[in-house]
Amino acid sequence: MTQFKNKTVLITGGASGIGRIMAETALDKGASAVIIWDIHEQNMHQFKTDYFDKRLLFNNVDVSNSESVLNAVQKLEATQLTPDILILNAGIVSGKYFHEHLPGEIEKTIGVNILGCMIAARAFLPAMIKRKSGHIVTISSAAGMLANPGMAVYAASKWAVLGWSESLRLEMKMLKTGINITTVTPSFINTGMFAGAKVNFLLPNLKPEKAAQKIISGIESNKVFVRMPALVYLLPFLKGILPSSWFDLFIGKGLGVYNSMKQFKGRK
Repeated sequence: MTQFKNKTVLITGGASGIGRIMAETALDKGASAVIIWDIHEQNMHQFKTDYFDKRLLFNNVDVSNSESVLNAVQKLEATQLTPDILILNAGIVSGKYFHEHLPGEIEKTIGVNILGCMIAARAFLPAMIKRKSGHIVTISSAAGMLANPGMAVYAASKWAVLGWSESLRLEMKMLKTGINITTVTPSFINTGMFAGAKVNFLLPNLKPEKAAQKIISGIESNKVFVRMPALVYLLPFLKGILPSSWFDLFIGKGLGVYNSMKQFKGRK
């Protein structure tokens, strides 16, 4: 079991959405410090204003930039804080057909969604391995298990997150480090990030509070995977037993998943 009480928690992209909700929950559960890494100054300022707590620490960090992460790590070292629980939550989406991407959009999506996880985790793993304890949580996506038109770059980044996170889990287990790895694969979460995306009763727009609570519970029980909603648990099985044409017919046409991004607007 992983406990939040008296632990140092670091959350990337933690100034808004489910990141902020998880930060508040960690504080409520008795965390000794909750460190927020985010690139949006306005969101961090709003968080400070709404939820004043001396245990909350904020730092403007671009997780896709190694130098930015290194500078933030050095600041943490000066305070003698090392994360016990690292939640890699920062993410962006560009919802358009692959050929429509503008210069820099592909690099930015890959940079934040996968390099951001790797760079941040690599910065803290040596200290975790040395003390033989720690918990790393990666927020992947159901898109990391399911190709979808209009999400080619986002899906690619989340497939990479899933493969990296699973490999890291096996490495930590093989080396007997005592470090737990949890991978989260949710469908759309109603934070504004996927505004306009089409949903249905089998793949609903998840409530942020419910999604965050499920992630926190998964961390506490050392779950390998936290998947939501229930249909996401079936994806590996369905892809394994159905021919591609049948799978496309059932998921794409039957459930309408392949049309889910046609009205995508995203967060303004």
